[in-house]
Amino acid sequence: MMKETSLRGTRLGTTSYENVDHVELAPRHTVTFHCPEGHSFTVPFADEAEVTVVWECRCGREALVTDGVKPEGKYVKPARTHWDMLLERRTIADLEVLLNERLELLSDLRSTKSA
Repeated sequence: MMKETSLRGTRLGTTSYENVDHVELAPRHTVTFHCPEGHSFTVPFADEAEVTVVWECRCGREALVTDGVKPEGKYVKPARTHWDMLLERRTIADLEVLLNERLELLSDLRSTKSA
């Protein structure tokens, strides 16, 4: 049975009792990136990791690896607008007929209210 006083003052959960002795870090190399704004920085990569050509700079712009060529972006389908979806369902002639019907209805409503 453990005494209750034996744990006093050890700050359980806040201090790690492990040490870094005999710990070997993975082999790594550094890659230099250059930003269009003139910033240069290095990022460490593990030797077996695939190095990316583009990395985000601290200014928010895309930085390229030294002597790197920016890859072509993937095709992004443009967002469909309400008008695009409407034209998928109706022709311009159909829309003009609907517009004229609604305008006649509104003019009839206005003429009955004013009378």
